[in-house]
This record gives sequence, structure tokens and C-alpha cells, in this order.
Amino acid sequence: MGSRFPNKVLPYAIVLPSIVVVLVFLIVPSIQSFYLSLFRVSPFGNVLIFKGFSNFITLLKDFAYVSSLTRTLIFTSFIVLVGLAISLALALLANLKLRGAGIYRTALIWPYALSPAIAGTIWALLVDPSTGPVIYFIKLLTGRNYNWMSSGNLALAIVTLAATWKMLGYNVIFFLSGLQNIPRELLEAADIDGASTFRRFRKVIFPLLSPMTFFLFVMNSLYGFFEVFGLIDVMTQGGPGKATNILVYKLYEDGFVNFRTGFASAQSIVLFVFVAILTIIQFRFAGRWVFYR
Repeated sequence: MGSRFPNKVLPYAIVLPSIVVVLVFLIVPSIQSFYLSLFRVSPFGNVLIFKGFSNFITLLKDFAYVSSLTRTLIFTSFIVLVGLAISLALALLANLKLRGAGIYRTALIWPYALSPAIAGTIWALLVDPSTGPVIYFIKLLTGRNYNWMSSGNLALAIVTLAATWKMLGYNVIFFLSGLQNIPRELLEAADIDGASTFRRFRKVIFPLLSPMTFFLFVMNSLYGFFEVFGLIDVMTQGGPGKATNILVYKLYEDGFVNFRTGFASAQSIVLFVFVAILTIIQFRFAGRWVFYR
């Protein structure tokens, strides 16, 4: 016989704050954005001209938007794949029993404590074409002066590296937590069976980390699509030549710089639906390789 919770009100009271947050910060703004996406809005928002789905049709035909989408996919893919690989390697090193390991772990984790704007400021100073120490040492090694602010591909690469670095601390925390919760009996059994270090990692450690890896895969994807505005705004403001103008920054430019409110609202809906579909696909296929012990 199943047990019944004695207080009928308490469960609803516990989940009520979460429901309110979702309604206020997700559902209501989404409805408002969809409503505005059906109109052409004046710069001051006092005149609305009904356009139907014209903003969505224009959006899908806009070469600048398609280019921004392609750029965002490349940007996010690097953050997810390369960032998680580096984070896992760092977590494996941080999990070793070494003198001063606590200091190393703190140094690996602290970048996540920075806001995207502060992280962008740090990287902008480090790679400043005139005074940046990174550019200076590269010039000493190669004899060439790289002005990344005049090269679109180089600017995108540097911004991508900065965004990946910003997320490393978050990833390391979760990977390190997962590594420290792996039963030692399994690792000892693998050693007794004569498994090499690589085989032990592939057959024992990584499968047990798969739930953590999947969680970080989703969170890093959301980060790449939504949470890098401050970093890009400080470092490049979408330049040079729109080379770093990813979707979230293009949405900001169209909505708050060019005052194309209806067009920007359509972008927000498309971005929301696109990321939602991507997340559903990730969850749909996760069961094939995620191992829950």
C-alpha cells in the first residue's frame, strides 16, 4: 500500500515559487514576444501595424540571419565539444592526489564566478592588438603582428575561446564531483583485471560519467545560444564585419539598436523554438548512451 503525504497543501506550496518564476520570466514574455512578432512596431512602441507572419517569412529569407545562425552553430559546437573535452581532462588531473590540489581546483573553478562582461573585459585586455600581452608574445614567437579586430575569422576564434574558457570552471565542478563519487571498488577491479589506464577510462570511468556529461552537454548548449551576450558586447560588439554577430547579439541589435521590435520578437520566438527542439532531440537520444548506475 502506498503512503500518502499528510499535508495536502505543502507540496503545492513548495512548487508554487518555481511555477511563478516560469510564468513571469518565460511564459508571459514568450506570449508577449509572439504577439509583437505579428506586428510592425514603431520605434516608440505607440503604433502597431498588423503584419501577420510576414516577420517570420522575412526572417527566414534574410541572408544575415542565416549567416548568424550558421555562425552560432559553429560557436556553440566548439564550446560544447572542445570545452567538455578540455574540462574532463582538467577534472581528471584535478582529481589526482597531489600536494596543493585544493589550490589547483580553486584556480580551475574561479573563471565561472566571473560575469560574462568581466570575462570579456579580461580577454579584451589580454588580446588587445596594441597592448595585449598575448599578442605581444605571439609577435615575439612568430615575428608577425596579428590584429584580430580586422579579421573576422580570427575574431570569431578568439571570442569562441573566451566563451569556452568562461564555462570551464562550471564543467570542472560537475566532472570532479562525478569522479569523486565513482566507487573505488570498480577501479580496483579494473586494475586487478589488468586494464590499462586508457581502457579503464573508456570502459569504467566515462560510462559512469555519462549522466553528468549529458547534463553538461545541454547546459553548455544553452550557454552558447543565450548567455554570451555580455562577453561579445564587451569584446567585439558583433564585429568586425558582423563576424561575431551570433543570434542573441543580432536579436539585441535589431530590437534595441535598430528598433525593429516586431522583427526582433520573431527572432526570439524562432530562437526559443529552435533551442527547444534541439534540447528535445538531445533528451530523445540520450538514453542510447547514458548509463545510470
